[in-house]
Amino acid sequence: MTDPFRKNETVIATEDMPGVPEGTLGKVKLINGFDWVRYWVFFENGIDHGSIDGSALVRPQHWRQFQRDREQREIDEADAALRALTTKADPAAATDGAAAAADAPAGDDPNAALRAMVPAHLLEKAKEARARLTGG
Repeated sequence: MTDPFRKNETVIATEDMPGVPEGTLGKVKLINGFDWVRYWVFFENGIDHGSIDGSALVRPQHWRQFQRDREQREIDEADAALRALTTKADPAAATDGAAAAADAPAGDDPNAALRAMVPAHLLEKAKEARARLTGG
């Protein structure tokens, strides 16, 4: 666990909450709990929320790193899903993929059959995240 937040410390919401979009600044006003520490936060947009877990908050100086880490997790999850499909594919999907690979001309993408099994929006999201992370 990271260092607990202190009273009057400025924080940023790491997820959407009712009336509070992700990225909204707020101040910790009350701290509750022993085993499970929860926070009352008064956000800059005038909404107050109680019983917020510390995982839904981040210090402003850690916000950019939090976003990078989340993007990397999304890439890793998409890659893991692709690997899972290649190692343990559904028999019907494997047959369809093999047929698609057999029909493809020799110069085409060798991963075309695999790409047919992964939703296009996940592939596009992973591609965009890689481009942001590598600067390309």
